[in-house]
Amino acid sequence: MNRRRFLQSASIAVATGAGHAAPAPPAADNAALAQQVASAPRLFSGCCAYSYRKYLENNKMTMEDFILRGVQLGVCGVDLTAYWIKSTDPDYLIGLRHLGEKNSVRFSGIAIGSSTVQADAGKRAQILEEIKKWVDATDRLGASHIRVFAGDVPRGATDEQAIQWTVDIMKAATDYSGKRGITLGIEDHGGITQRADVLLEIMRRINSPYTGINLDITHFLAGPAGDPYAQIEACIPYATMTHIRDHFDDGTPIDLDRVWRLFANHGYKGFMSLEYEGKEDEMTAVPKQIAQIKGLCQKYSTA
Repeated sequence: MNRRRFLQSASIAVATGAGHAAPAPPAADNAALAQQVASAPRLFSGCCAYSYRKYLENNKMTMEDFILRGVQLGVCGVDLTAYWIKSTDPDYLIGLRHLGEKNSVRFSGIAIGSSTVQADAGKRAQILEEIKKWVDATDRLGASHIRVFAGDVPRGATDEQAIQWTVDIMKAATDYSGKRGITLGIEDHGGITQRADVLLEIMRRINSPYTGINLDITHFLAGPAGDPYAQIEACIPYATMTHIRDHFDDGTPIDLDRVWRLFANHGYKGFMSLEYEGKEDEMTAVPKQIAQIKGLCQKYSTA
């Protein structure tokens, strides 16, 4: 075959599809892929700024210092406690964001002190505006999660009232945060949220993909509400962030390996962030506990 006939044959083959490889297999079954992804845990090491609270409170450490400390610790993300974010001025927040980006450390979230259990309607309105303010700040920081508190039931009020106040504020706050892709996590810090059944009822009433539980594994106590490990497990499907200490509030040591297994078995994807509150100096204690967290994440995670 001469060159001209060869080129003519090739042109015909291209036009008709002759000589092509077999058609590509059909796209993967998205439902099956989603199921596989949902069941695979992705557990990331993290550290809360609160772990260095003594240094931050005494102005021996700045938030910039803490971010760099996170880089030194080798964690995947740092949680910025709002108490020591000195300003919500855009230039300052952008500076923090740039520092994190330059050092490849993710801001896993912002922890604020706003409490939703407020008997006074005016105070509830203030809390809502405060959460919105921190939503804007979190957006500028490039983070996507905010920790909020509920709180203790005030004298003369009922648990039901406290729950509904929380639900009302969180629904409105979530409407605002969800438009920016920011999730709000209610921490089981005490008061009405120290019981898993109450937290789950709050989640049911809010019913938003942008609200979940900032799950501190230390605050559930054994009692009528159930075993603390059972309460932790009940909340894992709603967990948006996890705070880690090595003992419950009553001083009982926590079996961290057992906790990691629970999270892995539920396919949890998120940060396991140290919130150190021990007696040993943070500079020596935090690296040791972070090393344990990193080891457990590697043991139980596909990340």
